[in-house]
Amino acid sequence: MPLIEVSIARGRTPEQLRSLIGALHRAAESSVGAVPENTTVIIREIEHEHWSRGNQTIAERNAAAQETAPSQHVSVNIAAERRSH
Repeated sequence: MPLIEVSIARGRTPEQLRSLIGALHRAAESSVGAVPENTTVIIREIEHEHWSRGNQTIAERNAAAQETAPSQHVSVNIAAERRSH
C-alpha cells in the first residue's frame, strides 16, 4: 500500500495537479507493482512565503526577479536601438 506524499509550490492548475497524480500512480504501479486502489497520493501545496532555499523564500526570489527584469528589458531595447542607427 504505497503512500506517496509530494510538497510542491502553490501555483499549478488543477489539470497539472491531476496529471501529476496520474503519473505518480502509474509510477507506483510500474515500478513496484502497486495496485491502483491501494495507492494513496497526497499533494501539499506550499505558499511561496513558506518555502525557502538559501535563506530566500520563493516569494522574495520572484520579487527580486521582477525588479531586475524591467531594467534588463530597457537595456536590451537601448542596445537594439543603437544597432539600428
